[in-house]
Amino acid sequence: MKKILRNVLLRNTLLILLGIIIFIIILDNLMMPWYVSSPETNVPKVIGMNIDEATELLESEGFRPLISDTSYGLKLPLGEVFLQKPDAGEIVKEGRTIYLFISGGEKVISVPLLKGKSILDAKFALERLGLKLGRVERIPSSQPEDMIFDQQYAEGTLLKQGEIVGVTVSAGRGGGEIVVPDLIGKSLSEAKKILTDSSLVLGKINYQPSSTLLPNTILDQYPSSGNTLSTGDAVDLFATKPADRNIPNEENE
Repeated sequence: MKKILRNVLLRNTLLILLGIIIFIIILDNLMMPWYVSSPETNVPKVIGMNIDEATELLESEGFRPLISDTSYGLKLPLGEVFLQKPDAGEIVKEGRTIYLFISGGEKVISVPLLKGKSILDAKFALERLGLKLGRVERIPSSQPEDMIFDQQYAEGTLLKQGEIVGVTVSAGRGGGEIVVPDLIGKSLSEAKKILTDSSLVLGKINYQPSSTLLPNTILDQYPSSGNTLSTGDAVDLFATKPADRNIPNEENE
């Protein structure tokens, strides 16, 4: 049995060696002479050309152009070749692949959503993308104080790297004579009564699920307590709702 296995192994080894010898003979007598005898030519200069022009020129002279990389943020026209390999003037075989590196133009950045953020958060969000925070306009509004409620460019607008984006920030409500009461921690029904007694009205109620606090407990309010409003102004509330959505909120009862 061992003798049979040795014979099989020897036969396979001889077949592999024979295959290698045949490949070397073909390579040495056919492929290498063909490659060595292939005509040579100079690589034309295509740097500074548009990719379409460069491709047409290279193909007309028997080369195979290939876009190797596209770089953005360069101060070059879109599609302009700024590097080639092999370099212009090199002597290579006809049909050689010429690798081209082209400009993608100035980098454009999609403006992020800034509404609902603080000025600091907006600044960081813009700088991470390569944009800058521009003019900050503060005006009175019904929105929470110090919250961005409008932005110069809508979310998704494409801007060039380094451009600035202005925002509008709420200065809160003010100018009245009624001091906003502290409603945090109270129930929704208590908050409604306090607002009515203060000649204020209930504004928008934003519900957040909670498994630890009783339903309809006030978590936050805008404007915050201590601000001044005029008679009939509204106060927005953030209240808890049951984690089980099948349990109704107080306002729906």
